[in-house]
Amino acid sequence: MPTAPAARVPAPVRPASTEATVTDPALVKRAVKAAALGNAMEWFDFGVYSYIAVTLGKVFFPSGNPTAQLLSAFGAFAAAFLVRPLGGMVFGPLGDRIGRQKVLAITMIMMAAGTFAIGLIPSYASIGVGAPILLLAARLVQGFSTGGEYAGASTFIAEYAPDRRRGFFGSWLEFGTLAGYIGGAGLVTLMTALLSTDDLLSWGWRLPFLIAGPMGIIGLYLRMRLEETPAFAAEIEKSEAGRPKVPLREMITGQWRTLLLCMGLVLVFNVTDYMLLSYMPSYLTSELKHDETHGLLVVLGVMALMMVVQPFAGALTDRIGRRPVIAAGCAGFLALSVPALLLIRQGSLLAVALGMGALGLLLVCFTAAMPAALPALFPTRVRYGSLSIGFNVSVSLFGGTTPLVVTALVGATGNLMMPAYYMMAAAVVGGVAVWFMTESAGRPLPGSAPALEPRAAGASPSSPPAHR
Repeated sequence: MPTAPAARVPAPVRPASTEATVTDPALVKRAVKAAALGNAMEWFDFGVYSYIAVTLGKVFFPSGNPTAQLLSAFGAFAAAFLVRPLGGMVFGPLGDRIGRQKVLAITMIMMAAGTFAIGLIPSYASIGVGAPILLLAARLVQGFSTGGEYAGASTFIAEYAPDRRRGFFGSWLEFGTLAGYIGGAGLVTLMTALLSTDDLLSWGWRLPFLIAGPMGIIGLYLRMRLEETPAFAAEIEKSEAGRPKVPLREMITGQWRTLLLCMGLVLVFNVTDYMLLSYMPSYLTSELKHDETHGLLVVLGVMALMMVVQPFAGALTDRIGRRPVIAAGCAGFLALSVPALLLIRQGSLLAVALGMGALGLLLVCFTAAMPAALPALFPTRVRYGSLSIGFNVSVSLFGGTTPLVVTALVGATGNLMMPAYYMMAAAVVGGVAVWFMTESAGRPLPGSAPALEPRAAGASPSSPPAHR
């Protein structure tokens, strides 16, 4: 992996001008909460579905072969990744046309409805083949809506946040991801401990999915209370002056170099993310023969550690830049993936925790920096659309397939070190992407006016934002 250039110190904040946006701290915090809650709900469902998959297989698919039931349940889960790029191609351009806030309200409704619907579907014993069909339909709704969620949420926070603190505020988006996953997986663990097998099969499995209804209403309320971002408001003014709308084709062909860069960054981000949070629990159980509960608790502990570190790492990207932090993550995975996996394979609970913890802290380099770095790749007029396309194509091709591909590689070669080699390969791709990306810390987003904090702009904290 090429050595990344020396960290570029963020440029000084430009003096306030009539074209600058003076951010409102209260509005920024509300925007962060509204965006992070959607991400939390998406990963709450991810955690619930992943850890209750055995039960779902028995509920929704014919009895007989437990392995076939589990594979069928995960097949319905994986189907959502197939439609994510399609959702990105619909919601992304729509967000650049009618507004970020409106589209994020739509995706929140669809995500909540899809998850809530799963909790209402009758079992296979009740309606036969209609049960798995309805499950697949609900998963496709979830996947389609998710295609517009991450890019929109990160764009929303990035366009509201002041230039000097975009990394800190953006890091809370992934804080929501971790909180949602811990909440979902933890709830399933608690239910499994408290409920009998019969109760879990008959009605208990529905409860986590039904929780999505109230969560969705709260998230929708928070998002509907917000106005459009200052950057999008400025684009609307340009459009009313005669600026043509940007077609989908231009979002792809006109941004193809930046899209490739985006896909490279998303690849290393999501391969390592899905490896650690999705594949490693199965690896600990199936390959290393650890108890399922111990493996789950270790992963939940690692995510809790990541949550604690996340905001501090986000603030660090504001101080030294996104590139050095992402480059450090790539270098770390390249150098430490093998030692960390060897430590995990040593077998003791302490060794497993140390190896997983090391990988989790390296992953924070990406979860803290990417929510601010990715929106800064694209100009305002195509930011939501181009980021949605690049992000979701990369996630579908590389991130979501990571557990399946690594399982196949381990099975074909018998080499239990394959997860480490796969993360190292992703780190090389990420390192190349970091080499070509431009530092964005402390600078205005492309195509947008400077976003200044009230104190830096010489305004009082109560001064309204200047949407110009």
